[in-house]
Amino acid sequence: MSDLHPWVALSLVGGLGLRSVHKLLARFRDPAKIFSMSLQELADAGVPKEVAGRLIDPQVKEDAETEISKAQQLEITLLSIDHQDYPRQLKEIYDPPIVLYVLGNAKLLNSDSISIVGARHATTYGSQVAVQLARDLAGRGLTIVSGLARGIDSSAHRGALEAKGKTIAVLGSGIDEIYPKENKKLAGEILRDGAVVSEFPIGTFPAPQNFPIRNRIISGLSLGTVIVEAAEYSGSLITARLANEQNREVFAVPGNITQKTSFGPNLWIKQGAKLVQSWEDVVEECPPRLKDRLLQAPATGVEASLPGLQLSGNEERVYGILKADESLHIDVLMARSKLPQQDLLSALLELELKDCIQQLPGMCFVRRL
Repeated sequence: MSDLHPWVALSLVGGLGLRSVHKLLARFRDPAKIFSMSLQELADAGVPKEVAGRLIDPQVKEDAETEISKAQQLEITLLSIDHQDYPRQLKEIYDPPIVLYVLGNAKLLNSDSISIVGARHATTYGSQVAVQLARDLAGRGLTIVSGLARGIDSSAHRGALEAKGKTIAVLGSGIDEIYPKENKKLAGEILRDGAVVSEFPIGTFPAPQNFPIRNRIISGLSLGTVIVEAAEYSGSLITARLANEQNREVFAVPGNITQKTSFGPNLWIKQGAKLVQSWEDVVEECPPRLKDRLLQAPATGVEASLPGLQLSGNEERVYGILKADESLHIDVLMARSKLPQQDLLSALLELELKDCIQQLPGMCFVRRL
C-alpha cells in the first residue's frame, strides 16, 4: 500500500472508532504496521475480535484502493493527518479526523479562519447579521467557515462570497452528497475560490448523527466561533461547546428575548461568550499579529454601511418604512408610503441598486444592515 492507503483503510474499517484509531496510532505510530499485525497482537492492543478480523481482511485494502480511485476521478484531494497541508488548527483538537476529503483549495484549510453558525430556521434579522459579519470579516482577509446548512450557515457563506472573500463549507455527508440539495449552486460558488470539506467516505448519506460529528471540524478549523441565533436544542450550541472545549474563542450575537432562536446566543453571553455587535468585536479577540493586520486592512468587496448616501424623497420615504429585522410585503409598503405603484417600484429598484435594501421571495423587502 502507498503512504495514503493505510490511512484511508483505517478510516474505512467498520466498528473502529476514531478514538480507537488514535490509540493505535499512539502505540504503533505507523498506520501500515497496524495492518501487518496478527489477531493476537491486535487483541493485546485492545481491539475487539470482530474489528481485528476486519483489520486483517484483505478486503479493507481493496476498499481503500477503490476509495482513492473514486477520489481521483472526482478530483477530490485526500489529506491524511501526516500530510503537510493537513490543517494545523485541526491537529490540535482531541479527536482530529485521520483523513479529510477536500474539493477546491486545500491550502485554504490553513488560513486564518472564523466560523459562523446558527439556526436553520433563521429570522430575517439573523440572516442579515450573518451576511454582514461574514462580509465584513471576509472582506478584511479572514476565511469564513460554516456548515452549508439552511439558514445562518448559508447566509455566512453568501456574505463571504459577496465580499469576494474565502469560505469553507464542512459537510455532514460524503463530499459528493451536497445537503441540502438546494445548496448545490451555493457549493459551486464556494468552490470557485474556496473549499468544501468532509471526513466521511465518498457516497455517505447525510444522516442526522453525522452533523454533531462534523461540528468539531467547523470549530476546530477556526480561531473562534460566532453563534448567530440558535434555539435551545440547536446543533449550533454543540459547535459552541466544542469550540470552548478546544480552547477557541466563542462569540455570540445577542437576540430578542422573545425569539426562540435567541436562546442559544443569549445563554452563551451569560456564560462568558464575547458579545458581538460588529466585525471589530471579533477581530479584537484575534492573536495580536493578526488583529493589527485586520484592523489596518482596507475592506474589499461589498460594504454594509451606507455613508453619504443620496436618497430622493420617495427613496427616503420607503427606506424609512423598511426594517432590518422584519420583511415587508410590497402591498404593506404601498399602504404605508401612500405612493403610486409605479413610484414605489421605482424607489425600491433604486434602493436595491444602491445596496440599501434586499428583495426576498414573494415581493418582500428588508433593509440591509
